[in-house]
Amino acid sequence: MRTKDIAQIALFAAIMVVLGLFPLIEVPFVPAPITSQTLGVALAGSIIGARRGGLAVLLFVVLVVVGLPVLPGGRGGLGTILGPTGGFILAYPLGAWLAGLLTERMWHHYTLWRAILANFAGAALLLYVVGIPWMAVVSGMPLGKATVASAVFLPGDLLKVVLASVAAVAVRRAYPLIEPRRTAGAGA
Repeated sequence: MRTKDIAQIALFAAIMVVLGLFPLIEVPFVPAPITSQTLGVALAGSIIGARRGGLAVLLFVVLVVVGLPVLPGGRGGLGTILGPTGGFILAYPLGAWLAGLLTERMWHHYTLWRAILANFAGAALLLYVVGIPWMAVVSGMPLGKATVASAVFLPGDLLKVVLASVAAVAVRRAYPLIEPRRTAGAGA
């Protein structure tokens, strides 16, 4: 791994920490708060790609697990991971990886709409698929009720997906950090 890769991974892990400084928003009837850190998941994947974005967010999750207070409200530690929000947090690296993978696959035809689709798939949909069942089990809530209650996250997540997508498209035009994947049959 190049020094440049390590620096980008560290930078995006730091961005995740900074996004934790924004206060969390408690939501009635849902044991998971609204936070700004899913914005970091989308930014990492769509700006530095699947591998580096996933590693950056994995580094952030390791900081959470070891107990550093990097989540909104100064939360962190294994207790947070084992709580209702743990599934969302553990899915963060997978979300960044998926958003990055889809971005890399669409790199030659990357538009705002494609960025929104890639970021929604990774930084929202995948997090819901992992986080909602986890929240339901840990909180003792029926899965259907947890799914319906989680609809409260959708407007904010859509806004974060759009913000990350606008940023990713702008970075791609100005200073692309993702190296396009070679297509099959391309010369060496």
